[in-house]
Amino acid sequence: MAVVRRVRQHVNPFAIKYQTPVTPPDWSEIFEDPNRPLHLDIGCARGQFLHNFAPIAPDWNFLGIEIREPLVHSALKQLDESGLRNLHFIFCNINNSLAPLLQSLPEGVFQRVSIQFPDPWFKKRHQKRRVTQPALVQQIADSLPSGGIVFLQSDVLDVEQDMCDRFSENPDFQRQGKDWLPENPMPVPTERETLTQKKGEPVYRAVFKRRES
Repeated sequence: MAVVRRVRQHVNPFAIKYQTPVTPPDWSEIFEDPNRPLHLDIGCARGQFLHNFAPIAPDWNFLGIEIREPLVHSALKQLDESGLRNLHFIFCNINNSLAPLLQSLPEGVFQRVSIQFPDPWFKKRHQKRRVTQPALVQQIADSLPSGGIVFLQSDVLDVEQDMCDRFSENPDFQRQGKDWLPENPMPVPTERETLTQKKGEPVYRAVFKRRES
């Protein structure tokens, strides 16, 4: 009988094994053209959202970041099979690896970021483990150009509101509209989004733009 490996739904980003920042790759070896605009998907899981997005947007590069290593292995295996040259996945803790990654990219290519259905960490004492912390928001602000897009969505209202609060508190970002977006502005959904909607449950969405410097 085959052994099924289960991936834990939560990974403690403060664990020692996740404290070493990632070493950025040579982007000229990763992307066909590293100077194309880049979409960063934080917490990409197995990367199906990006696997579906990258082929229909060949003028963009896509980078998925995930802290659960087995999921990254799965995403990279599918990438090898597809042969796409505008897509890549990296296993790391985004809270200590975002800065070196963005600093290694060609200047001006970072244009858009999505954070979709992150681990909720419901207990109050664990909420410091949520991915969207003020320091991460500021790092994004420091690298996004004016007009750069941040897309946030979750099926947990408290989590989505918390993410929106972190970006609203930062003076470099402006929310686009006051209400939750009724539709996903991205051309493809995530697996979690599709499953949630099939159940008839709500998905909460918001877009922020980087203000003029």
